[in-house]
Amino acid sequence: MTGLQLPGLSQRLIAATLSLTLGVAACSKPVPKPVPPDVSVIIATTKRMSVPYTIEANGTVTPLQSANVVAQVDGIIVAVPFTEGQEVAHGQVLFRIDPRPYQNAYQQALAALARDRATLDNAKRQADRYGSLAKDGSVTKQEAELQGSIYESAKATLQADEAQVATAKFNLDNTTVRAPIAGRTGSVLVRTGNLARAAGAAPLVVINQVRPILVRFAVPAAQLPLVLKYGAKGGLPVTAVQGGAAPTAADSSTSVQSPPDSKAAYAARTPAQQQSANGAMVGKLSFIDNAVDTTTGTIVLKASFANEAGSLWAGQFVSTSLRLFVMDSALVVPSQAVVTGQRGTYVYVIDSANIAKQQRVSVDRNVNGYAVITSGLSDGDRVVIEGQSRLTPNAKVVLRSVNDTSAAPAAKTGGNGRGQGKSRP
Repeated sequence: MTGLQLPGLSQRLIAATLSLTLGVAACSKPVPKPVPPDVSVIIATTKRMSVPYTIEANGTVTPLQSANVVAQVDGIIVAVPFTEGQEVAHGQVLFRIDPRPYQNAYQQALAALARDRATLDNAKRQADRYGSLAKDGSVTKQEAELQGSIYESAKATLQADEAQVATAKFNLDNTTVRAPIAGRTGSVLVRTGNLARAAGAAPLVVINQVRPILVRFAVPAAQLPLVLKYGAKGGLPVTAVQGGAAPTAADSSTSVQSPPDSKAAYAARTPAQQQSANGAMVGKLSFIDNAVDTTTGTIVLKASFANEAGSLWAGQFVSTSLRLFVMDSALVVPSQAVVTGQRGTYVYVIDSANIAKQQRVSVDRNVNGYAVITSGLSDGDRVVIEGQSRLTPNAKVVLRSVNDTSAAPAAKTGGNGRGQGKSRP
């Protein structure tokens, strides 16, 4: 009976073995790898443009002149014929001090001068007469010399009187305090009815000249050779933006406030036109300090601004940009196209088949949102400016417009399983 069951068991074992062999053989067939979808990116084309070389720094507005108006004589202030904060002209009356004591002193000096002038005239006549009599022997020589001495003494007295008159006139004139310079006045510190002291510790008012006005800023000493090369004779354009904090002056590769343009185009612009949309005032470099500050490693520069509208205010902080020269026909790409990796900077270049290629580049500096490329790219190259984080070398891309903020389009599968993306306008 056992012998009869063996053949059936063998058949079942053979069938199971054959089924397992067929299953293993079926599993050993290669499975096609999934094709990654196309990456949606935004691109830009390299181009050439005129790029300025600038040095940026924080600056302080400084008046061209500042005058502390003080009284030259003591007295009660009887009038203040101007308003604090007003712009005044040179020689304009600011204060009037009670002139009566000084008018009296002046009149007294004039009277003494008239008296001593009459005395001098009489002494001169006496000296002349005694001189003639001494020649005839009518008077002694000693008497003639005495009259001559009286005349010389009267002459000296008259000279002293003239000096007293000049001093009295000077004091009387100084009872009217005038503006020594043209400019804008500050707070009036002494009002009508107060006592003004000659050369007092506190000024009556402070005047700052604001047209033109200066902006003082410091740049790194490492930039001094370029500053001397291009700005030793002055006249380099300097822009000043009110209120904003400029990037550190040590970084000469930061973006500028004014748009890049050619040297000829910039020179053709009038001062009124040399003002960018962000309200930057345009002036000229007027001063380079004669020594480097060893504490900070910087050198002080000053720029002069016409300030016709009076928008620059003394003591105000501004961000400045000194333009040294303009590099014509520089190859540039948008700054966001450049990626910094472990091996340096690179960009993704898109070829005619919409394949992304990683390309190493050398960047000179960034200006106004553009990176100046010195090597690695050519005119007309298409580079990725958005979507680099999703790219790998040799990846297929789908181009989309800068204004298209939607997500990447869904890939369409064809017979070969690869997405057939098309460029969007």
